[in-house]
Amino acid sequence: MQVVQTSEKKEISGNLYQISDIFAKARQAQKTWASFSFAKRRACIEKMSDYIVAHPDELVDILVRETGKTRVDALADEVFSCAFACKWYGEQAGQILKPRNLKTSISLMFHKKSRIYRLPLGVVGIISPWNYPLSIPFGEVIMGLMAGNAILLKGPDETPQTIAAIESIVKAGNVPSGLFTIVKGPGADVADAFFKHRIDKIFFTGSVEVGKELMRKASATLTPLSLELGGKDPMIVMEDADLERASNGAAWGGYQNAGQTCAGVERVYVHEKIYEPFLKLLTAKTKALRHGHFSDPDVDIGAITTPRQFAKIKEHVNEALAKGAQIVAQSQAKNVSEGNFFPATLITSVDHSMTIMREETFGPILCVMKFKTEEEAIRLANDSHYALTSSIWTKDLSRGKRIAQKIEAGVTTINDHILTHALAETPWGGWKDSGLGRTHGQAGLEEMTHCKVVNWDTLQTKRNFYWYPFDQATYDGLKAAMRFSFPKNAADYIKQGKKLAPFAIRKMFSSWKT
Repeated sequence: MQVVQTSEKKEISGNLYQISDIFAKARQAQKTWASFSFAKRRACIEKMSDYIVAHPDELVDILVRETGKTRVDALADEVFSCAFACKWYGEQAGQILKPRNLKTSISLMFHKKSRIYRLPLGVVGIISPWNYPLSIPFGEVIMGLMAGNAILLKGPDETPQTIAAIESIVKAGNVPSGLFTIVKGPGADVADAFFKHRIDKIFFTGSVEVGKELMRKASATLTPLSLELGGKDPMIVMEDADLERASNGAAWGGYQNAGQTCAGVERVYVHEKIYEPFLKLLTAKTKALRHGHFSDPDVDIGAITTPRQFAKIKEHVNEALAKGAQIVAQSQAKNVSEGNFFPATLITSVDHSMTIMREETFGPILCVMKFKTEEEAIRLANDSHYALTSSIWTKDLSRGKRIAQKIEAGVTTINDHILTHALAETPWGGWKDSGLGRTHGQAGLEEMTHCKVVNWDTLQTKRNFYWYPFDQATYDGLKAAMRFSFPKNAADYIKQGKKLAPFAIRKMFSSWKT
C-alpha cells in the first residue's frame, strides 16, 4: 500500500503524474487477489477485524480529534460498525456471490442451461465524506475486497489521520501490495484521474451537486457510479405511538453526531392528538442534553466538524426564524465558551416554504409539524426532493408496514431511525436526489461485481430449430412450438406436439443442404 499526493508535481510523497503506475499496480494486484478463494480473502478480512477490536481507543482518539464528535459517537457509530462489517461480509460474501444455476423459462429449451457468475469489477474508486470518515469508506472497502476488487480510496481532506488509520487496518490484513491505495488531492482532480484511467466503478458519498457533476463526467466513458447524496429524513409519529420511545428516538435521530448524518431525522410530523404531550417530552429531553468538547466524557453532542457547515446550519435556522419559526428548546453548553458547538435545537411553527424544511441542514436541528390524517402525513413526508431514509412510530406494526410502503425512501424503519446503516445485511441508498445504486448487504456486494451469464447446450444438435434456412415449414413449426407451449386443452397439446416433433427433429439434427 502507498500514499499518493495528487495536487502538485513538486510533492515529495508522490502525485498525480504517478497515477498511471498506481492503476497498473492495482490491476496487477487485483488479478492475484481475484484468484484467491473467498475463504482466503476472508482470512485477510478477519485480521483487519482483529486489528479494529484490538485498537478501539486509538481509532476513537483519531476520530474525535479530527471531527469533534463525542467518544461515544466515534465508538458506536464508526469503530463498532467497522468490526461487524468485517464479520458479516467475510462470512456472507462467498455464499452471496457464488455461481448460481438458472431454471430454464422456455420448456422447449430444456436442453439449454445457464449459470450466473459474479465477477469482480476490477479497480474500484471510493470517494468518501467527512461526517463518518471511518465507517462509510471502510464498509465499501470491505465489500469491494471481498468481491475481488482492488480499491483506490480518496478520503476527505478534513480527516487525513482517519484515512491513514484505514490504511493501517487494511495493512493488518496482509493483502497483496498495490491492492489498496489511498489517493490524496483535490477531489475534482482525483475524480478526473479516475475517469482518465478508466476506473471500473466509483462509489461516491457526498453532495447532490458533486454527484451530478460526477455523472456528467462519467457519461464520457460510461463509468458506472453508485451515489449516496444525502437526505432530509422525515419521522412520522402516529397517534398510537409510544411517546416515551418516540421522543427518545427523535432526540437520538436528530441530534446524534451533532446532526451530521445524512440519514438523521430533520423533519418530524406528529399527529395533532398527541402533538402537545410529544412536544413536551422532546422539549425536556432537548434541554437535558449537553454539548461540549469530546475530552469531557459526560457530553452528549460534540462539535460541528467544519466552519462552513456551522455557517450553513446557522443560516437555515436564522431564515426559519425570520419566517415565523420558533425555537422552543436548546441543549446546554458544558465546559465550552468558543468553537463550532451548535446546540441541539428544537424548532416549531415551521412549514415547507422554509429552507430548513426543504434542504439538508446537516446539523442538530429538529423541526416539528402537526398533521391531521395519515394521508396528510404521507404527503408531507414525500414532499421532498430527497428520499434516503424515514421512520414511522406506531404500536400497530401492521399499520406501520402499510404506511412504509407509501413513503418515498430507500429505507423506512418502524419505531427506530438510522440504525440500518450499521446492519451490514441491509441495503443502503435512496431515490430522487438522494442518489442511485446501493451499498451494503447483498445488493452492495452485487454492485461490486459484473453479472456474467454462461449458457450451454446439453444436446449435440446441428442447429436450433429457428435457424436458417427459412421456409414455410419453419414458420409453421414455430407457430406449432408456440401453441404447444400454450395449449388450449389436452387435445390441442397433442395436436401441436405432432406438428412440432417432426419439424424440430428434422431442423435440429439434419445438415443444412445448400
